[in-house]
Amino acid sequence: MPEGDTVYRAAHRMDDALAGAEVTEFDLRVPQLATADLTGLWVDHVVPRGKHLLHRIGSWTLHSHLKMEGEWHVYRRGERWRKPAFKARAVVGTAHWQAVGFEIADISLVPTAEEEEIVGHLGPDPLGDDWDAEEAARRVQADPRPVHVAILDQRSVAGFGNVYANEILFVRGVDPHTPAVDTDARAIIDLGARMIRANRDRSARTFTGENRPGRRFWVYGRDGAPCRRCGTRIRATTLGADPTRERNVFWCPVCQPGTP
Repeated sequence: MPEGDTVYRAAHRMDDALAGAEVTEFDLRVPQLATADLTGLWVDHVVPRGKHLLHRIGSWTLHSHLKMEGEWHVYRRGERWRKPAFKARAVVGTAHWQAVGFEIADISLVPTAEEEEIVGHLGPDPLGDDWDAEEAARRVQADPRPVHVAILDQRSVAGFGNVYANEILFVRGVDPHTPAVDTDARAIIDLGARMIRANRDRSARTFTGENRPGRRFWVYGRDGAPCRRCGTRIRATTLGADPTRERNVFWCPVCQPGTP
């Protein structure tokens, strides 16, 4: 599931391959941008911002959001793609490399000077150079909704997805239904930042310290399984800002009794 660490790795792979090179191939396979052409311009950088990716090319920014299914791959020129071409939504190529975005639901192209109109609403990013833990905690602490929902609000902190929300709250011992205003938001944010930084360079994220399949999560996806700490059965429900944004929530009723 793409979260901030996945986007960070994708951005750095593409930046290593494309930055400083001339665009020789530019193909956006979405109706509203099908005629856009940035060939002949030079790639400045590819940078992550929370769950968003920004290809800065000349005076333009190609923005994409991976949503649930999207992926960016990097290939040497002429290398066979690992996914079928009909799933490709964007191709940015240079003389030696191709970056291919598959199944990307959200793509836009804006002048770089107007980039903030797309990502300016985002909260602090724990993987960004300008990370502000105090501001992120202040935004979460002010949220009266369940803390699980508050952590997922990208306007408060950018980059945490549902896997992180579940795992952060388990390790902190906080029931996901607890109003964020009643939690120690700074401790939650600091833990989340440490977790996502530890995972940003791993191909398979882990929260338990183990890399074996089936052993990497404390609670996420483990409905009915015994808690790794106390043996109590993990419970599951759904929470969301509204019915269209509900996410699966997992918690241990013993290890997460409420506000610590």
